[in-house]
Amino acid sequence: MTQAVLFGLLGSSALVLGALVGGRFQIPKKVLAAMLAFAAGALITALAFELFEDAHEQGGLWRAGLGLMVGAVVFTFISAWLDRAAAPGGGDGAGDGSEKLDKEAATEGEPAAASSVKGAAGLALLAAVTLDGVPENVALGVSLGGGTGGVALLGAIFVSNFPEALVGSASMRAQGRSQGFVLLTWTSCAVLLTVAVVVGAGPLASAEPETLSLPLAFAAGAVLASLADTLMPEAYEEGGPTVALATAAGFVLSYLLATL
Repeated sequence: MTQAVLFGLLGSSALVLGALVGGRFQIPKKVLAAMLAFAAGALITALAFELFEDAHEQGGLWRAGLGLMVGAVVFTFISAWLDRAAAPGGGDGAGDGSEKLDKEAATEGEPAAASSVKGAAGLALLAAVTLDGVPENVALGVSLGGGTGGVALLGAIFVSNFPEALVGSASMRAQGRSQGFVLLTWTSCAVLLTVAVVVGAGPLASAEPETLSLPLAFAAGAVLASLADTLMPEAYEEGGPTVALATAAGFVLSYLLATL
């Protein structure tokens, strides 16, 4: 259990660090894009070799596939709802290019007030981190309880949490939120995700393999959807050729961690 708490704190500490940096400094958009791309590459390895592969082995192909699709659908619908809620007046934003609005503004390092919309980009990213982070961290705890290591997943969680928290906290600050509010919000999320690791290593560690395969597959689907919906689009928006190299570097590093 001590190991679970330690892994939870390590992975979630990136959220607090990202909130501290994003709330105080303006990161150049190309640097931020490279960080997001690196995180995307690391998560590709984690979802393929830590999440979906384990779900397949423990629950079979159909159960794993169904869980992955459910995770992807849930994340996609919630992300779309958050985009509409952040549009002017909470409208649907259809066809006007305003979706992803303040997520993009935050990624570009521009104040939300300078964009066409003053929405809740920071809270939207917080919701995204929580949605895929809870099953992801439960999966990390399960891997620890099963003695399978989970180092690659821990590394991927850390390097993805940091830029997402950095972007979200910068957006919150640009929208007038206090530094105390930003830190409290992201610290609360970090505590929740640490608890998820402990739950995975404790109560769920003795669950049947078929039962464990569902949260693993769900997390894989949510991670895959977040890559396509958030991380990669934001990274490639401003990163240029550097983003491709950063994605490859993230994949290689995470794969090396997985094979240790």
